[in-house]
Amino acid sequence: MRGWLREAAGGLPRQFWFLWGGTLINRLGSFVLIYLAIYLTQDVGLSTSKAGLVIGAWGVGGGLGTLAGGVLSDRWGRRPTMLTAQFGAAALMLTLGFAHGFWQLLVCTLLLGMFAEGVRPAFQAMMIDVVPDRDRVRAFSLNYWAVNLGFAASAVLAGVAAQADYLLLFVIDAGTTLVTAVVTLVFLRETRPAVRARKARRNGPGLGTVFRDRVFVSFLALNFLIVLVVMQHQTTLPIAMAEDGLGAATFGWVIAVNGLMIVAGQLFVPKLIEGYDRSRVLALATLILGIGFGLNAFAGGSVGFYVFTVVVWTLGEMLQSPSNSALVAELSPSLLRGRYQGVSSLSWSAGGALAPVVGGFAQEHAGSTVLWLSCAVLGVIVAAGQLISGPARERRASELRVSPTLTKSPTSTETRHDEDVTPPTAPRRPAR
Repeated sequence: MRGWLREAAGGLPRQFWFLWGGTLINRLGSFVLIYLAIYLTQDVGLSTSKAGLVIGAWGVGGGLGTLAGGVLSDRWGRRPTMLTAQFGAAALMLTLGFAHGFWQLLVCTLLLGMFAEGVRPAFQAMMIDVVPDRDRVRAFSLNYWAVNLGFAASAVLAGVAAQADYLLLFVIDAGTTLVTAVVTLVFLRETRPAVRARKARRNGPGLGTVFRDRVFVSFLALNFLIVLVVMQHQTTLPIAMAEDGLGAATFGWVIAVNGLMIVAGQLFVPKLIEGYDRSRVLALATLILGIGFGLNAFAGGSVGFYVFTVVVWTLGEMLQSPSNSALVAELSPSLLRGRYQGVSSLSWSAGGALAPVVGGFAQEHAGSTVLWLSCAVLGVIVAAGQLISGPARERRASELRVSPTLTKSPTSTETRHDEDVTPPTAPRRPAR
């Protein structure tokens, strides 16, 4: 056991563990998003479609926040970006708890999404800055483990708090966000090198550089489609269970299985997938995710069957997350690390914005069965896309591993120094 722990968690830098600890604290109080759909429909009294629009506003705000956070983390710094986002999110969380009416809820959720998700690119860029390439899959797995340890506990605790008073959800969530901000303020140092900071301010490449990277954007497009599936666990799944007569506390225990499985098994995943083709791992993971959500069509109000579906799609999530995060890190040129992380987070925020709207509409007008079977179809499509686009991604990752800040022009042998941060173009295949 001691040897396994050393292999799973040993040798990582001190600053990583402060990041990890902040993640755990924050996730232990992440009550609001888990129960927002139930709160809006049962306590506030919004329709399913309006609740979907409010939750979708979180995703819209998150998309804006991640883009701004990505640019600011490269230009302003990782630490100040994180502090601004964390203190702002704590204040807005309390504001949302006291908001009334559809439009107030919509605006507060939009702003909260901006600040809550704005921290993500800076956090991820800082983690990549301090963790060497060889340890990143382990580091992302450990951080994901902390996320889900907190999620598993918060899902159960939030169910109890919601039965007492829904306002407690917002108060506790704001409190843990504030504690995380204090951890950032006291223990974390800035990791953006000063030389790179001056070059970034002087040359100032924009977000368009990232969006012109076709290999990266095609990968994010696939990620966006699977996010549409995954995010149903926060929106349409609790509504479907409520329609089957299962209460908020039951949903909390069912969804906590997701976190408990990840806590129990996630640290074994890096060793399990070591040596396997990454594109095939991602394809298998997305296929399992799609099938897991598709099985909800046959739950029929059975708590045991809902637990079974959570077990299935969690297995896919456990395989997908560390490979996905490490690949995004490898595809990010060092001078544009914050921007690439911001655009990557945008795929999650955009999926988070659209998932409740599309899922809520499908659930309300076509029924839950159509919704869940559509999730299975999307899983198959994304799995095929991962297999097809995988070779180009691995070529790009290999180029950046060899020369993270020094690349060669795709049309000549001229060398571009790190002032030129345009991502390399994938080599063309020779004509047959």
